[in-house]
Amino acid sequence: MNVRRETSYEALSKMKPAFQKEGRATAGNASIISDGAAAVVVMSREKAEALGCEIMASVGAQASAAIDMKYVLVAPIYAIPKCLKKANMTTTDVDLYEINEAFSGSTLAVMRELNLDAEKVNVNGGSVALGHPIGASGCRVLVTLLYEMIRRNLKTGLASLCLGGGEAVALVVKR
Repeated sequence: MNVRRETSYEALSKMKPAFQKEGRATAGNASIISDGAAAVVVMSREKAEALGCEIMASVGAQASAAIDMKYVLVAPIYAIPKCLKKANMTTTDVDLYEINEAFSGSTLAVMRELNLDAEKVNVNGGSVALGHPIGASGCRVLVTLLYEMIRRNLKTGLASLCLGGGEAVALVVKR
């Protein structure tokens, strides 16, 4: 966890905006860029069974989207519906979401725009709480989603994150 024990509401309210003079994004509502390394092994069900590997999930659908890079933090607003359409699903069909949050406000914007149930999104706190290991964030998001799906015995999850250059990706997984 990336909780700063010395943080208080008073200290957070005094933080200066990070990007725009009147902006709301500050170091206090940003994820901590953290160390991390990850690998995910993806293979056909047949190969996994032949090798005796545990099958954690199947890919239901994937999609990407791109917008003007100055709005990159909300690019999942476009990738998530594309992915759900490919999977022939709606937002309410998903049991659990894990959406990378470089800043807490970006995930809140995605949730509001797509009308996502807050009880289903980033239930372990997301990247603000868990950290944002830049090169490994996609794996961190997916693995967090999968283990929480297992813990809760859920069937369908969706992972999403924004990327550099205004892009975002989304992935539906099924257990």
